[in-house]
Amino acid sequence: MKIIAGLGNPDRQYLNTYHNLGFMAADRAAEKLGAKFLSEKCSALVAETRVSGEKVIIAKPLTYMNLSGKSVAELMSYFKVPLKNLLVVYDDFDLPAGAVRIRERGSAGTHNGMRSIISELGSEDFARIRIGFKPAGGCDVPLIKLVLSAVSEESRPVFDRALSIAAAAAAEFAAGETAENLMQKYNGHAADGKF
Repeated sequence: MKIIAGLGNPDRQYLNTYHNLGFMAADRAAEKLGAKFLSEKCSALVAETRVSGEKVIIAKPLTYMNLSGKSVAELMSYFKVPLKNLLVVYDDFDLPAGAVRIRERGSAGTHNGMRSIISELGSEDFARIRIGFKPAGGCDVPLIKLVLSAVSEESRPVFDRALSIAAAAAAEFAAGETAENLMQKYNGHAADGKF
């Protein structure tokens, strides 16, 4: 069994913000896998499906970004899923806009949602897909303001491509592909564009 968790904030006002890129990728992955978010479980919106006979849960934690770990840890415990079968998808200011990076494990970096997950799970040993949103010309607003800003019309094609890549990688993870192979296949894909 696999769990794919896309991170974000549940309120409508955050729907199209950079901090919700994880939610957007989860939506696309669910669509790709023919799953629908029909229920709430473990403080998350959940879509369930089967891929190659194996159950797959796609989750969007409703605990708000900084407490993402609470929901993810509950899901892992409830479904008795090992760390190697968890994939987390989230926004990352440390990567250029539109860049997609997959890792088998690692620190939280500057991301509070990932910090929460690592703290709750007591481990960094799980796969993740990071979607970059760092402006090409640098950032002249505080990070807290930028992450909660709406994705601009001008940069939408950049993120559209990044989300498609992230969703494709998540779907392959659901089908049993290893994070290592996904890294080789997808890392290095970056969408050119500016904010």
